[in-house]
Amino acid sequence: MTERRITQRGLWFEEFEIDAVYEHRPGRTVTEADNVLFTTLTMNTQALHLDAAYASAQPGFGGERLVNSMFTLSTIVGLSVSQLTQGTLVANLGFSAIAFPKPLFHGDTLYAETVCTGKRESRSRPGEGVVSLRHIGKNQDGEIVASADRSTLVRARPGAEQAQ
Repeated sequence: MTERRITQRGLWFEEFEIDAVYEHRPGRTVTEADNVLFTTLTMNTQALHLDAAYASAQPGFGGERLVNSMFTLSTIVGLSVSQLTQGTLVANLGFSAIAFPKPLFHGDTLYAETVCTGKRESRSRPGEGVVSLRHIGKNQDGEIVASADRSTLVRARPGAEQAQ
């Protein structure tokens, strides 16, 4: 019997479906350690992330420290990698329309989904295509806590004709 091996990878350019919603599971429960480490590694000394006494005195967030929004953004993109871009991504081309409509707190679980909003063959790089994605992060209650539009450069399947 021949052993069959399957390596997890992202989608080739041809495999992305416009308007498809890709749900990324499992989610990621965010801990205080995650938030403090990311915040200090990135030199973001915002007291709302680090200082419990300061955060408790601020209105609007129930006296809790907020999870660093850049951690939230990085995590929703990261949750998509194994399903969408592992080994097929050439480059991130840019992010736009980034929004954080609700805060994320220690102990919240972050879930991500991605919508493919468009794709086209690259005009300057044969065998590659530009894929437009909208990443959405939701907490355990289904509330949107982050969203971002992202443009990526993705490899076409080797030997395949590119077609939308």
